[in-house]
Amino acid sequence: MTIQKSKNKTQKRIFGDRGESIACGYLRNHGYDILKRNYNCKFGEIDIIARKEKNLIFVEVKTRTGNYFGEPQEFVNFQKLEKMNMAIDFFINEYDVPEDYILRIDVVEILFDESGDKYKLNHIEDFNN
Repeated sequence: MTIQKSKNKTQKRIFGDRGESIACGYLRNHGYDILKRNYNCKFGEIDIIARKEKNLIFVEVKTRTGNYFGEPQEFVNFQKLEKMNMAIDFFINEYDVPEDYILRIDVVEILFDESGDKYKLNHIEDFNN
């Protein structure tokens, strides 16, 4: 018996990397400095860590080819936010972030059309699920 997956990990990762690259370009064009991409620790991953003035922004990027199962932001649930918050705490301690920085979580949704050539980007600042 053979079980097929709809997409293998490599295809998903390439697609996700494409979305993260688009998100980084968008953020740079809007005055953000990209500090880290794909930050990993024992608590999880943060797609993008950026800074704008005294704001330190932890960005979750959700890239989709359609919204058949809901808007991309709907996949940033309570459990994902909890993992992000633990990873953020770890990052703050690891890099000794100054106390006067304002921390926030943003979500960048990238929704590609069927052809995969065009996309819409939605930046949600200070995301609250």
